[in-house]
Amino acid sequence: MHQSSTAILHYTAPPVVGGVEAVIRAHARVFIDAGHPVSIVAGRGERRCLPHGCEFHLIPEMHSQHPRIAEINATLERGKVPDDFHNLSDQLRETLEPLLQDVDFLLLHNLFTKHFNLPLTDALYRLLDEDKIWRCIAWCHDFTWTSPTSRSKVHPGYPWDMIRTKRSDTTYVVVSQHRQRMLAEMFSCSLDEIKVIYNGVDPNVLFGISDEIEDLITRLDLLSSDLIILMPVRVTRAKNIEYALRVVASLKSRECQPMLVLTGPPDPHDAKNMEYFRNLKELRSQLNVEREMRFVYESGPQQDRGYVIGPNQVADLMRVSDLIFMPSHREGFGMPIIEAGLLGIPVMATGIPAVIEIGGKNVILVEKSQDPAKTADQILKWSAEHPEHRLKRRVRQQYTWEEIYQRDISSLLRSGEGDK
Repeated sequence: MHQSSTAILHYTAPPVVGGVEAVIRAHARVFIDAGHPVSIVAGRGERRCLPHGCEFHLIPEMHSQHPRIAEINATLERGKVPDDFHNLSDQLRETLEPLLQDVDFLLLHNLFTKHFNLPLTDALYRLLDEDKIWRCIAWCHDFTWTSPTSRSKVHPGYPWDMIRTKRSDTTYVVVSQHRQRMLAEMFSCSLDEIKVIYNGVDPNVLFGISDEIEDLITRLDLLSSDLIILMPVRVTRAKNIEYALRVVASLKSRECQPMLVLTGPPDPHDAKNMEYFRNLKELRSQLNVEREMRFVYESGPQQDRGYVIGPNQVADLMRVSDLIFMPSHREGFGMPIIEAGLLGIPVMATGIPAVIEIGGKNVILVEKSQDPAKTADQILKWSAEHPEHRLKRRVRQQYTWEEIYQRDISSLLRSGEGDK
């Protein structure tokens, strides 16, 4: 099956540091992950700084700081069109045409709303007019005509009007509803003619997650959960895991989508310990929380083999988690409490001596004998009262690049199929 190819154009690309350049790198990665061939065309950048599998084409005259462009811009800012304008536009058009003529989708970052390289904008306009390129998506982060700092650099008429005129053959995308209103006003068009697609984040980069744990998080679909609860312990009776299972069942009954992950393995050489592990899995099934409670031991890439992770991987999972849960009957020291403390992850635990001594009043305490439903209520109360948790949940569920691609970008591409 043919996978649509995409070319992403901007004045510069990574390793140039900037917000747009970061978005370009993220777009390239999610497109490639989805199986779409991607090429980036820019006036400055390096292939080594782009995602694996991404092509890179360097056209120096696309850079806004190229000497010819800088000279042209200086004249344009005075309200005059320099003699070299059309020569450079012709050159860019001839260079771009063979690179873009077989591309299914073009993503033009800021090129149709910023003044930094109007010969480039002019070249792309003519390629569109001549049907040499198509399925053009203008990704508009900033607008010169409405900017208090750059509005004085443009003037009524050609070529400046290109970047305040809506083309009917181009899809316009902005990064917020505020920008949607601004652009619609500038274009004198309705809001629904401007699509809003937010920028996203890569949680694996922000959390410093290893590739191994990234794969585990994907297998568990962890980031879609309302609550990510971690038990960084081994499978032993002292950890009171059956109680945790009942708390998860109670959370689920309250229209919450929890995910409890227990990181440690059972002891395969201890018959009683393995029997306890089997009993826990039976209880999990009885409580109907097989999706909501997962043992890392049974969640490896090879399901027929036990999966054991080390301290670094456990730390990865701790950084992703919302809450460390330790309803233990006893603890010798309670190492996860100080690890969670350093990472700033809240801890809910039973009030055993080790917990009180280490965590003091900074641990959310659970009575050993209290009803699991009451503990579930405590967790939900904590969740509701802490805006930082609510924001974290909102971002991981709605604003990761993978989610944005699946929800917004892929449908944008599908809507353009058949137009070529």
